Amino acid sequence: MSSRFWRWYADRLFYKWEKTVLWDMVEPYRRPRSFTPLVTVYVAAFYTGVVGSAITEQLYKEKYWEDHPGEAVPIMKPKFYWGPWRIMGGDVPK
Repeated sequence: MSSRFWRWYADRLFYKWEKTVLWDMVEPYRRPRSFTPLVTVYVAAFYTGVVGSAITEQLYKEKYWEDHPGEAVPIMKPKFYWGPWRIMGGDVPK
């Protein structure tokens, strides 16, 4: 059994070059791969982020209005920015 396996493996390695030669000849004439799936995923990811941020901001406003009814809602602090963040009177200082 083991000699049959090694014979099969040796034949596979020996004849493998024939397959690569055939596919190397066909490759230049093959259609290029489509970017449609990649573009679809990127567009879906972008709009998912837009909708997610809109929902997050709306929840932030509603929570603020519960605690401070009738007041203007201050600008929401960015979620993934850990740098300095100061707002004076509703405007970012220069």
